[in-house]
Amino acid sequence: MTMQLDTPRLAHPDRRAAIGGQVEAAFERVQALYRQLHQFPELPFQEHETSARLAEALEALGYAVTRGVGGTGVVALLRNGEGPTVMLRGDMDALPIEEKTGLDYASVQTAESNSGQVPLMHACGHDLHSSCIVGAAAVMAGLREQWSGTLMLICQPAEEIFGGARAMLDDGLYERFARPDVILGQHNMPALAGTVGHIAGGAMAACTNLAVTIHGAGGHGSMPAQAVDPVVIAAHVVTRLQSIVSREVPPEETVVVTVGKLHAGTQANIIPHAAELEINVRSFDNALHARVVESIERIIRAECEAGRSPRPPEFRVLNETIALHNDAAAVEQVRRAHAEQFGEANLYAMPRLNGSEDFPLFGSAEAGGFGGDDIPYVYWFIGATPAERWAETPGASVSEKMRHLEMPHSPYYFPGNAVTLRTGMAAMAAGALAWLAP
Repeated sequence: MTMQLDTPRLAHPDRRAAIGGQVEAAFERVQALYRQLHQFPELPFQEHETSARLAEALEALGYAVTRGVGGTGVVALLRNGEGPTVMLRGDMDALPIEEKTGLDYASVQTAESNSGQVPLMHACGHDLHSSCIVGAAAVMAGLREQWSGTLMLICQPAEEIFGGARAMLDDGLYERFARPDVILGQHNMPALAGTVGHIAGGAMAACTNLAVTIHGAGGHGSMPAQAVDPVVIAAHVVTRLQSIVSREVPPEETVVVTVGKLHAGTQANIIPHAAELEINVRSFDNALHARVVESIERIIRAECEAGRSPRPPEFRVLNETIALHNDAAAVEQVRRAHAEQFGEANLYAMPRLNGSEDFPLFGSAEAGGFGGDDIPYVYWFIGATPAERWAETPGASVSEKMRHLEMPHSPYYFPGNAVTLRTGMAAMAAGALAWLAP
């Protein structure tokens, strides 16, 4: 149904009750969907069953749904008269982790990966995120006489490898559907269930995962002078890289350089022909981040030359994303809406996270490759720890308590309790209405 511009809009005092009523009306269906998604997780760009279930749920609510955007992505539109376009984004992919939550709908799925057959688990709560998208879609459809504009819903694949956002953008997301005026997203965290955390400005780190091959000249371990040992070169690289943070980065900046993988050789008396490294870089400043990556490459080239490497090192970016910087004015608008919905006491100041997301690519014209001006975005955090567990957890602040709780990517992490699911549905809808029914 398309509304007229003179349709009365929902008064703010009534909005909380209206959203809450729609959440309750849709909750059982959304919870069933969540449990189904949790039980049958899929790896990045393999979310065929997941995206089909989400597409069917959105079609049943009356949305115009397109499947297969950027591979397995889903786009759903509800055009409801004149007004702004608000985009809500949720992710869908799971992780190669064996679930140990003990839930009666725990995953027992496995899949083929580069590492062979691996167990699968929604250990980051992407099943929760996509379920909340469907829940918010139900709320907004139920309230469509009270708002005007276009609601654009994104079920994104492959967030865990920073691939899905770019794939959807490269597939013409904004040209084929709509270019949003604001982009909203959320992530679960082990804060108190029922609470919502906000942070303006720098919220999450840029990330680059870099694969490096250091070439040597293999030989017998008893005759090192007739060989070039890539293990020795790699050892110097590992220690020298740590000098970037201590000697090249200003002290007030936060940068992490981690060598997470170092592989060479097959047995003790063989000098291998090459060494393979994988390096993770995180920072909150995109320009500084690029300089750190340049420093890594400079140091590795120099160490290879010093170690008589017969060939230059090879570099390959496995995946990367930019820092997430929430638009301050948009954060304030969302925060006001959430204060009305949940009460000021249920909001918290979210600390900056060194984790990373490909969500900001949707808002960055340069990094996202869509041209024109940047699009403001807000990414907030919903608590996932039940009240009893929260009360018995030591610590005075949110940050202190979270240090003692399972974090995303733990095989024991479970954010999908009923309170968090309801909160996520309502938070998405309230955020959208901040623009569509101000």
